[in-house]
Amino acid sequence: MAISKELKRLDKSNVQLNITVPKEDIKTQYNKMLDEYSKNLQIPGFRKGKVPREVLERKFAEALKGEAMGRIMESTLQDIFKDETLPRNEKPLPYATPELQGEPELDFDKDLQFSVIYDVLPEVKVGQWKGLKVEHAYAEVDKKDIDKELEEIRDRNAIVMDRDDSAKAAKGDVVTIDYQIFNDDGTPSSISRKDFAFSIGANTNVYQFDDDMIGMKKGDNKEFNKKFADDFFEPTLAGQTRKVQITLTALKEKKLPDLDDDLAQDVDEKFKTLDDLKNSIKERLQNQLDFRLREKKLNELLKKIMENTPVTLPDSMINAEVEGRWRRMARYYNTSVESIQQMMAIGEKGQEWRDSAVKALHSRIIIETLMDEQKIEVTDDELQKEFESIASANNANIEDVKKHYNEEAVFYLKEDIREKKITDLLFAENNFKQGKKENYLDFMSDNG
Repeated sequence: MAISKELKRLDKSNVQLNITVPKEDIKTQYNKMLDEYSKNLQIPGFRKGKVPREVLERKFAEALKGEAMGRIMESTLQDIFKDETLPRNEKPLPYATPELQGEPELDFDKDLQFSVIYDVLPEVKVGQWKGLKVEHAYAEVDKKDIDKELEEIRDRNAIVMDRDDSAKAAKGDVVTIDYQIFNDDGTPSSISRKDFAFSIGANTNVYQFDDDMIGMKKGDNKEFNKKFADDFFEPTLAGQTRKVQITLTALKEKKLPDLDDDLAQDVDEKFKTLDDLKNSIKERLQNQLDFRLREKKLNELLKKIMENTPVTLPDSMINAEVEGRWRRMARYYNTSVESIQQMMAIGEKGQEWRDSAVKALHSRIIIETLMDEQKIEVTDDELQKEFESIASANNANIEDVKKHYNEEAVFYLKEDIREKKITDLLFAENNFKQGKKENYLDFMSDNG
């Protein structure tokens, strides 16, 4: 269709698209629709496919005009938005449906004019991004970090054995309990569980019964009052003191293996000695540290670039990012979004999550803009090297790896490579200085 369009930019990354469809095209589309109905519609007094057009128009005039207008507007918008020459910041965001403005009318003697408003990617003019001085925290892999990993390996390879019936529960023991938490009026609440197993002192018991278990024997029952913290994740218990009833149904202890060559060989046959295992741990921790340091440096640099690169984000983009984060967390914990929001007291965390989403989107848009401005592309050789790296890391055949990548997966892989290339360019064009040294665990867990 020979349509004409005009784009008007509004506030908060909204645009209004004004469209004109020539009356000749309207009539063509309308007649095409009538032909379809005439061939397929069956009404009393006429055989299927033999309904005269004038009969259709006489009986369904307004409905036909309404449907024709809907079809014309929908197909027109699809043609416009599928046009590959249309700039990215003129296309609607995938989570923002264009909204029709006013009530357009179909008149076969006039061109059809209608307008839609929708959210688009913000227009961004990246400020200074070269020659910046950036200070960042750093860390090193120490012996204590390797030792901690070794202790976790020992724990995973421990033998769990029943303790004697006269034994008393102690820190490090594995216990199985039935528990019941009571309401204020003394009636049982819905918070209860049978056969709940955990290690005392391992901080895996969210209700923090660990200290209350100390000294109990298998078969013992215990009742006690427990004060829950004001910020406890379960809103009905936060700040409350409740009666708790526990039955210890099983008591076991862990027999940790010796820290020797045999343990290393049990972990993986490629390790011949304990030193081999230690060296592997150090290499793995160092690789994780290098990756995290790269993230830290980039985050600190982007903070500076964001200061001189203002961006106005549409609400639909922010809302989609926040909702996506809730969904990902719910999937991680295998629960519903509503449950996660309740556990985290969404009323208090909502603004914090929204602010975090805005910062993430702001930095993301800067990266994407720079990739486009610097014409960062991925060559066939670079893609091939990435496949080789993936195959090597997974000890797999490169052709087998490629089979797992369909067209969409290859697209995202190329985007990852583009991001690595723009990050390398950013690192080369700016000056970085080590700041505060942190211990390994704090450095790895800090999201800043």
